Amino acid sequence: MSCGLTRRRAKPRRLLIILTGCALIASSVGPSQAQCVEFADRASQVELDAFVKSPSSLLERLRNDKEKLRSRLSTYIATNPSVLPSVQTLISAAASPDRSAIGAALRVAEARCTSTKPDAARKIKDFTQRVGDLAVQAGYSAAGEDASSAPLQPRDNGPALPTRGGALLDGEWKTKLANPFKPVPIPN
Repeated sequence: MSCGLTRRRAKPRRLLIILTGCALIASSVGPSQAQCVEFADRASQVELDAFVKSPSSLLERLRNDKEKLRSRLSTYIATNPSVLPSVQTLISAAASPDRSAIGAALRVAEARCTSTKPDAARKIKDFTQRVGDLAVQAGYSAAGEDASSAPLQPRDNGPALPTRGGALLDGEWKTKLANPFKPVPIPN
């Protein structure tokens, strides 16, 4: 009789363990699915939480540095596109030049998400269109023009000239000291 009693007690425990395991797996899948970038390129959860809690603190920390604002904000958005409501708050608190950097950050984040998470990229694009701020949209467009005008592949203009730092040693096996006063060849 005691054998049957322990089986009855074991079934609820197994069920509880299985349900707990499923819940843990399901909770860990959610946040990782939202991220558009590799682990090394993601913002930390502490940074994201601080940004969501106080978006304007980003403006205070990065005063007068539009490039850092664009870079940091695009990393936040690409790491977790659900921070877009905080971006709206940031836009409201930002001056016009900062809003243009925010628009550029939105464009960069969209570009980073396009290949890995097209739904997130579409969400970012829709958000930018809904904002309705001209400075944000100008920064967004300018960042898109910069990306489209950049050459996709570097051109090969013939044999590479030796770099100044690489010309410290001469000879077949690079064992002789080079003449530091030797004239630099002028490219054609």
